[in-house]
Amino acid sequence: MKFLLLLQLLVCLASRVGGKIFGRCELAQVLKRAGLEGYRGHTIPDWICMAFYESRFDTAMVDHEADGSTSNGIFQINSHLWCEDYKHFKPNVCRMHCSDLLTSNINDDIVCAMKIARGPRSLGAWMGWKRNCEGRDLSIWLKGCQL
Repeated sequence: MKFLLLLQLLVCLASRVGGKIFGRCELAQVLKRAGLEGYRGHTIPDWICMAFYESRFDTAMVDHEADGSTSNGIFQINSHLWCEDYKHFKPNVCRMHCSDLLTSNINDDIVCAMKIARGPRSLGAWMGWKRNCEGRDLSIWLKGCQL
């Protein structure tokens, strides 16, 4: 009986963590539909560039940080403040479990990223954006995309 319960739990977890590596143009379309064009003064290429340098567009990406936290999903949202990993019991500002950020459905990732972008650093909260995207011509990120 315990084996069957464990097996059901494993199947459930495996089905929830179905990650995806987005194509550049596909991600641009999703982000545009979600209303990110012009959000907090940033363009779709800003968001695309940030996602590329944070995760290479991989929704299943998990980075284990030196402080014991994890950065999760396509936007590398950190468990220290933004999501719950049941290890640190931190604030969980986005009110979600970190594993929710690892699926192919990035709607919750977008909602959480929008909360982060409302902060004083905006997209500067992501070092990938700050180092590689800020202040640059990002039009190349939409080249060939049909939006």
